[in-house]
Amino acid sequence: MVQREAVLRLDEQWAQVRSGAAHAGPEERERLLDELIGALRALPDDPQCTALLGLRLADRAALRFATGDRAGALATIEEGLRSSERAARHSAEYARWYARGLINHGVWLAWPLSDESRLPRHPLGPAATEGPSAMERAAGERARDLTRTAVEVWAGLDQHDPVNRRGLAQAKVFLGDRLAELGFAEDAVAWAVDAESDFRQLLLADPGAEESEEAEEALDHIGRQLELRLRFLAFESLVGLRARGLMPERLLPQAVVAARLQGVEESEVAARLRLGPEQVRTMLEVTPWLAVWRVEVRGPDGLWKVLPHPWHSTTEVRNRTAEDVAGELIRGFTGSADYPGDGVPWRIRVWWHEEGDPAGARFRLVAGPDAPAATPS
Repeated sequence: MVQREAVLRLDEQWAQVRSGAAHAGPEERERLLDELIGALRALPDDPQCTALLGLRLADRAALRFATGDRAGALATIEEGLRSSERAARHSAEYARWYARGLINHGVWLAWPLSDESRLPRHPLGPAATEGPSAMERAAGERARDLTRTAVEVWAGLDQHDPVNRRGLAQAKVFLGDRLAELGFAEDAVAWAVDAESDFRQLLLADPGAEESEEAEEALDHIGRQLELRLRFLAFESLVGLRARGLMPERLLPQAVVAARLQGVEESEVAARLRLGPEQVRTMLEVTPWLAVWRVEVRGPDGLWKVLPHPWHSTTEVRNRTAEDVAGELIRGFTGSADYPGDGVPWRIRVWWHEEGDPAGARFRLVAGPDAPAATPS
């Protein structure tokens, strides 16, 4: 008992340092944390100490990440999760700690798959010409599995407790993020819509709660993610989400634009998305999409040179496919003074909203000797 009390006092001391309430230099922080972890390991049969060990190993991992030791940090987190899992069965609070640890580990594992804004770096996964490495993809798959486990842990807790409902909703958001990073855009949208519904229910249940601001921030994040992810969905995926009731009404105009952009006829869009023909026509007339294009010519040195405006530009268009936009650009370019001639390779890409990965282009064409055919999305 004396040993346990001493360990808990040491943990409280570390908590003060960790929060900034007490000052300690880098070496002192390391020494204190190492001492605490060693003391917690000495009490493997104590549920609270086992749960705290998981947290403190995560703290050590964060310090290792800060110094660039990614491999050491990930190994430390894995050890911490094993400790947290052992403690989780003893109380709901420890289970919550375990679930949060699973999500955090997933974030660290998947870090190379996202950009500075935490958006997917390779949104089309294996279809991208420069997708993740095998090691990065394996880490992303591990992150997805850990996050799915977190969803299961939260779902197994008492859902009458708003803390658990909120935790479950947050876990669904993170699972959507992990799926998007691996290129599973349809599944990512489905989980985001599910999480959005959960957060709205939390707001309706207690709009004056302190956590309402957090829920509103989560809804803003989900809204932005859904708009982004919808741009990468094939028409069949849009139809599937609509049939499953996972297409929010506010996103229907964007879904209609996405379908038309891909070349789907208005009548088919209306029939398969279960909308009236006039609804579809109105949505297409009032909802623009941003076409972004780039024309490049290959020089004698074999390098591709991006041509200046108007061959590298953007504009809003309505009720036109990506192939329509590209066709007009191609006709203009081949009839212009900038056209290099039939014997020189050149290429054009048209994106929706944002220039980026070639595999994300809505239209791609390489022209010239031995060039492949055009590839509209």
